[in-house]
Amino acid sequence: MQYRTIHGLQTREEGTTPIISGYFAVFDTETELYKDVYEKIDKNAFDGELNADVRALINHDTTLVTGRTTAGTLALRTDDKGLWGDIKINPEDTDAMNAWHRVQRGDVTQCSFGFDIVDEEKEYRADGSVLFIIRKIKLYEVSICTFPAYEDTAIQARKKQIEADKKRMNEAWKLRTKERLKNGIKKADA
Repeated sequence: MQYRTIHGLQTREEGTTPIISGYFAVFDTETELYKDVYEKIDKNAFDGELNADVRALINHDTTLVTGRTTAGTLALRTDDKGLWGDIKINPEDTDAMNAWHRVQRGDVTQCSFGFDIVDEEKEYRADGSVLFIIRKIKLYEVSICTFPAYEDTAIQARKKQIEADKKRMNEAWKLRTKERLKNGIKKADA
């Protein structure tokens, strides 16, 4: 599972129910994972996932569940900007209320989401950089985060992908070269 991060949580109350809201993902915005490696999420990446069994967590901790789509305590939707979530906080849950107060005070401002990539494209650019375009995501959770896990997780995952791509491209070049040598190099190929 991978994680990505964004800033901008907010709190409000609907009657007596505290709510934490925010964009857990933003579409079509390039994020630099590390030097010359970028990623963006397609606006259709979450299609089919909004009614799945998704949890709202604190710091990606599966023991700190603050909401769940199947329980009606987490509502997810997409718009032109990204994936928006509303978490209905249980006033009887001290962990959830502590998180709500921390967001309300501005002590915690970041959020993240845990997912697997189902479909993506890679674009190798003329300047040597790489852009990963995430087309389809399997969404597991959204999290209110103190220190989101974005950078380390994303960097390790993407470095492995790029290394594997380079290895495959090198192997393909070797096979083409062997074939050319076997069949004799034509003057136009030289």
